[in-house]
Amino acid sequence: MEKWRWSSAAHRLLRLCSNPLSDLRCSPKLQNSTPSGVLYRHEGTCEWIRPFIGQQKQHFGQRSHHLWSGNCLGETPGIQNRFFGATATKIERNSKFATLNSNDISYFKEILGEKNVIQDEDTLLSANTDWMHKYRGSSKLLLLPRTTEEVSSILKYCNSRCLAVVPQGGNTGLVGGSVPVFDEVIINVSSMNNVISFDKVSGILVCEAGCILENLISFLDNRGFIMPLDLGAKGSCQIGGNVSTNAGGLRLLRYGSLHGNVLGLEAVLANGEVLDMLGTLRKDNTGYDLKHLFIGSEGSLGIVTKVSILTPPKLSSVNVAFLACKDYFSCQKLLLEAKRKLGEILSAFEFLDEQSMALVSLYSWFYM
Repeated sequence: MEKWRWSSAAHRLLRLCSNPLSDLRCSPKLQNSTPSGVLYRHEGTCEWIRPFIGQQKQHFGQRSHHLWSGNCLGETPGIQNRFFGATATKIERNSKFATLNSNDISYFKEILGEKNVIQDEDTLLSANTDWMHKYRGSSKLLLLPRTTEEVSSILKYCNSRCLAVVPQGGNTGLVGGSVPVFDEVIINVSSMNNVISFDKVSGILVCEAGCILENLISFLDNRGFIMPLDLGAKGSCQIGGNVSTNAGGLRLLRYGSLHGNVLGLEAVLANGEVLDMLGTLRKDNTGYDLKHLFIGSEGSLGIVTKVSILTPPKLSSVNVAFLACKDYFSCQKLLLEAKRKLGEILSAFEFLDEQSMALVSLYSWFYM
């Protein structure tokens, strides 16, 4: 919790200072706060990095961080740059966490069955490696629960044994958030892939977290509805992971983020407690809306096991225009004009630069 307090303090200072980085540079208290990861000096540059969430799994947030930088030695007109990327920080395994033993394996086989407790090296290699092949963990165990109760039993046991875990869905993320850092137990929800219900009147879909996005799109298409979310990785990403990462997708311009489309969810906390927030009422003002804490939390608060989502009716027609613009400013003007002329029927607006177009053309020619 101390790290989160430092994070909040740094945010406030960055907002309140007219010249944030210069002012922070003059704060001895913050300059000496490098163990918390708040502020440090490096080659004449003041940099603040969002600290990691404890030393538990750290599978979410540790490889992608916010970084603001400016020149400490001269004038700095506020925040100059914002970077997202990996650091070369060496992270050591927390010795407080236990290691797997034969008794653990026997327990998991007892509640899941042998075929859902994976120790095969080839399967584990895939589960330990991220989509971009940039990060690789060393987990020795992959669990495939089929129900919320099984997820609860797994987490309750791991909590009692102090075994670190990492939730995993389709493993299509590009920042290494769904793979182990060390030897964490991988809990993959891909076997929880059932559609629970669909209401044709309200368009509300209730399904399990392991449902592949493309399968949900096909399911709804046959019933005259569409998913408010569409991604390039829809053939392998899962709705639980989409919700946990608050995936934006191609249709965000028209249908908004998942914070507005997800009506409820079910999640299992680290101690095995099940939170049933699987509401299907769109207009609900009956208290705290806790589901928003889990949307985008990337598994740090619990494992999402079920989702209820509002799906819009399928459009009678879809038109696509591919336009050429001379610069980025022209793209902005085009977007503004499209919003004015098309209003809310504009569902997507994307651009690609000359280099991207050349790369696409090259690969298209190569694979012809």
